[in-house]
Amino acid sequence: MKIILLKDVKGFGKKYDIKDAKDGYALNLLIPRGLAVHATDKNAKDVEIKKKNDLEHYKIQEDLLLMNLKELEGIKIEMSEKANEKGHLFAGIHKEQIVEEIKKQAKINILPEFIILEKPVKEVGEHNISVKVADRMVKFKLVVKAL
Repeated sequence: MKIILLKDVKGFGKKYDIKDAKDGYALNLLIPRGLAVHATDKNAKDVEIKKKNDLEHYKIQEDLLLMNLKELEGIKIEMSEKANEKGHLFAGIHKEQIVEEIKKQAKINILPEFIILEKPVKEVGEHNISVKVADRMVKFKLVVKAL
């Protein structure tokens, strides 16, 4: 069965890919969870429009962030999370959470895709976080404190 992915599916494909999937996988998992739709002509046109809009939105965000990159460089973002006595966090801090804190504390809008984070932050302390926009890269400090 031909489907169009609406979100990234680990080990299967990226958002907006047109894929051949086994009927059971598509009908029982991907489509009911909103991860994919049938690859009809109408859905293909709708997805193409969404893809174009997403690309434009991404480009606008990239341009805005390039203008605000100097403000982001060298700032210190503080977060408090639950941790054990050794300083290990119970839940890792992901890109999305860092983005929300940047919005709250520095008043800068940024997409999670621009943050370079190999794995979630799982330790209390100071962490250098990189942000890459186009060919420019800046770093800021993320200070994680235990609750």
